[in-house]
Amino acid sequence: MKRLIALCSILFCFSGANLTHAQTISEPESGGVVCEPGVYLAEPADCLPLGPSSYLTGLAQLGMTIPPRPLPASKPDLSLTDLPYSYFHLDDDYVPIYSTPGEKGSGVQQYPPGFVYVSYTDRVDRGGIYYLTQSGGWIPGKGARVGEISKFQGLAFKSTPRNSFGWAFEQIPVLSAPGYNAAKTGKQIMPFEVVNVYTTQTVDNEDWYLIGPDQWVEGRKVARVVINPNQPEGVTANRWIDVDLAEQTLAVYENGKLIFATVIASGLEPFWTRPGVFQIFQKKATETMRNNDPSDFYYLDNVPWTMYFDGARALHGAYWRTRFGYPQSHGCVNLSVGDAHWLFNWAVEGDWVYVHDPSGQTPTDPALYTGGAY
Repeated sequence: MKRLIALCSILFCFSGANLTHAQTISEPESGGVVCEPGVYLAEPADCLPLGPSSYLTGLAQLGMTIPPRPLPASKPDLSLTDLPYSYFHLDDDYVPIYSTPGEKGSGVQQYPPGFVYVSYTDRVDRGGIYYLTQSGGWIPGKGARVGEISKFQGLAFKSTPRNSFGWAFEQIPVLSAPGYNAAKTGKQIMPFEVVNVYTTQTVDNEDWYLIGPDQWVEGRKVARVVINPNQPEGVTANRWIDVDLAEQTLAVYENGKLIFATVIASGLEPFWTRPGVFQIFQKKATETMRNNDPSDFYYLDNVPWTMYFDGARALHGAYWRTRFGYPQSHGCVNLSVGDAHWLFNWAVEGDWVYVHDPSGQTPTDPALYTGGAY
């Protein structure tokens, strides 16, 4: 906040107000030489850092440069987003399973109403559309094919960035100052666009993020990675996965450096993702997840890149999701297929998973964390 006030003062002076930066500098009686425009983080002895230098120095004190410094990161290999399966989302109704396509009636078995995705290997028209599931049964086309699985990917880092950063998970207008009444700049941040976060200010009971010179966005619409390479209490190795429930982000640290970060979807009340320190105890390249409770039935075929860390709660790819950044799951940490694949390749059984909620809003009572998860 002190840096922000200092920057505001600098910008005020630079705009031509009566109070100038020169009044804060002891100018020799014979006059002073104005420094060449640049960043002066230490007070120079032979010139006065006025005008553009004041502005540039104020930005640099917040970590900003002109032009903006890119994050030391890149997208992982796009092939990590590929899956060898085709999926079908069943209607929330009873769907029979037949031994051959074209049959009528109730079938020998059926899927109950619920949240059901099956993988299929063939599709035929026998007086109606039927799908051959990987388990060998035929189902009528009561539902919809999953046409395109999200290709979203997080970022792999070459070095730890200086500032926090995050992803917008909806379209956000950029304002010229913090607060809902500030003027719009005309700029928009698009969904899943990455922004640097240089400082935070609370206005109108909301956090606002400074993402560039005179550019502010509403913080609750950004999934922010708060960088902390310090080993969490309880973690006994120099590599861990950090799951931030408040921000809906995941960060991977190794040897005290950030090496990967992305956006997640964690458990939605009352199926919270439990805070705590855990270890990955089982890795499965594909998994079938189901809950036989008829009041909350789900069946998910070939869930990719699954890593269990807390009972039935796991880190895994969620091919049925197109948006991340807010709680949606039954307790698991859902990632895009590509991010789950990257994480699966990096992690080994025994690696630490640190789940925390800086807001304190996620309950910690163990009695609340039972049953299945997806």
